[in-house]
Amino acid sequence: MCAVKVRNLTIGNGNFIVMAGPCSIENREQLLEIAKEIKACGADILRGGAFKPRTSPYSFQGLGEEGLSYMKEAAEAAGLVSVSEVMDSSDIELVASYVDILQIGSRNMDNFALLKKVGKSGYPILLKRGYMSTIEELLLAAEYILKEGNDKIILCERGIRTFEKLTRNTFDLSAIPIIKKMSNLPIIADPSHGVGRADIVTPMAKAAVAAGADGLMIEVHPNPKKALSDGQQTLDYPSFRDLMEEVLELSAFMRGESPLQARGRLKAL
Repeated sequence: MCAVKVRNLTIGNGNFIVMAGPCSIENREQLLEIAKEIKACGADILRGGAFKPRTSPYSFQGLGEEGLSYMKEAAEAAGLVSVSEVMDSSDIELVASYVDILQIGSRNMDNFALLKKVGKSGYPILLKRGYMSTIEELLLAAEYILKEGNDKIILCERGIRTFEKLTRNTFDLSAIPIIKKMSNLPIIADPSHGVGRADIVTPMAKAAVAAGADGLMIEVHPNPKKALSDGQQTLDYPSFRDLMEEVLELSAFMRGESPLQARGRLKAL
């Protein structure tokens, strides 16, 4: 399997990683605190949106470049790699000047002009499955990036829209082992968006690890009820710490390691 190297971090090829952070970057102090907390729990990558595509034009759209500057500062202070979404090809260089990985969100998976541009950029790319896209369509979207000479791609399963109403999306766990068979690219899972319910994020995260995911993306906030976006699917600090204990032990077991080795990543314990 292909591995994507970002600074000193390897994603894929047997190395399990966790991306965590708020849905939207809200302010400097909060992001610095979140970065410190997730690092202490064993996370590897700080996530956070500065440009937010929202269903309603009246919802919080992000802080833009100001938010990206907070992301860079927080990631560097905590010793984390960083990822944030790019929505327009004109913003590629701007976002890349602040973060390590460019995220192509679900709504832009089939924005082929943007895919070509990030392919030519050569930057590491996190490509999320479209919320109404098939597995094959996700892999073909990745081909647009690969065709331009960029193989630094991390795929992400984040749920698809179905007729089910008790979850935000239907979390397609079958995509993980299928993609493992059809592609050499690493694939992570986003159970936060996959189910849209904080109360079942942890069991679905464990299910994704058991299915063979190379990592997870988890939304974390100090007070989810006051989050400016997606609070209903966001974990608070104690819940995130519990999740990390469980998924790190599970991922270690699947790699043939001892639980003690996994606990070594929980630096604050």
